[in-house]
Amino acid sequence: MNLILLEPSELSPAGALRLTGRRAAHVLEVLRPSVGDRLQVGVAGGLLGTGEVLALAPDSVTLQVRLERAPPPRAPVDLLLALPRPKILRKVLHAAAAMGVGRLVLLGSWRVEKSYFGSPLLEAGALDAELRLGLEQGRDTVAPEVLLRRRFKPFVEDELDAAFPGAQRLLAHPAAAGPLEALAPRAPRAVVAVGPEGGWTPYEADALARHGFEGFSLGPRVLRVDAAVPYVAGQVELWIRTGSR
Repeated sequence: MNLILLEPSELSPAGALRLTGRRAAHVLEVLRPSVGDRLQVGVAGGLLGTGEVLALAPDSVTLQVRLERAPPPRAPVDLLLALPRPKILRKVLHAAAAMGVGRLVLLGSWRVEKSYFGSPLLEAGALDAELRLGLEQGRDTVAPEVLLRRRFKPFVEDELDAAFPGAQRLLAHPAAAGPLEALAPRAPRAVVAVGPEGGWTPYEADALARHGFEGFSLGPRVLRVDAAVPYVAGQVELWIRTGSR
C-alpha cells in the first residue's frame, strides 16, 4: 500500500481521521510508523496529501490529514477488453487503476465463457474494492470508469462511438503485421482493443477494423491478458506522448 485511500465522509471538518480495519492493520504491521511520522494519503476522487500520525493503538491509527496536491494526470489510454476469467480480471483491474487508465469496457466475445459474467467480482462493491487496491499501489485517487457489456455486436455498432469520442482506435492482435511504432498517433487519446486469451475471432477483428481499429502486434511472444494490459497501456501512452512532441 503506497497510499492510504480515504473517503470524503471519513474526514472531520478539522481533517482528523481514525483508521481501523485493513488500512490500520497495514499501517501498524507493515509501515510501522511512530507518532509524528507522515504517511501518504488521498481522498477517493480528490486530492493527495499527507497524514501525520497523532496516535497509535493496537487496532487503530489516528491521523491529521492535509490535502495539498492534485492526483496524477489520467493516462491517455482507454481499454476495450474481452472479459477475462475472474482470477485474471482481478489483476487487470489493479493494473488499470494503478496506470491511470481512463475508461475500461469489459466486453463479451465468442471466446469469453458466459459464466464469467456471473462472477461476484463484477458486482459494484467488489469492482470498487479491487480498483482501490490498484489506486493504493499507483498513488492515485481517480479510478477508471468501468463499463460491462455482454454482447459484442450491439456495443460495437451502437455504443462504441459514444464511449470513446475522438480517440484513436487500436487493435492489439497477434495477426497484425507491424508493431505499434509503424502507426502514427493522430489524437491525444487512444482506445486499445485487447482480446481474450486466444485472441479475437476473425469476425470480431474484422468488425473492429470496419469501425476504425488499426491492428498492431505486441511482438512474437504470447502474453496472458494480465501481462498484456499493462504492457499495452504503457506502450501506447509512450507512443502518444512521444508522437505529440
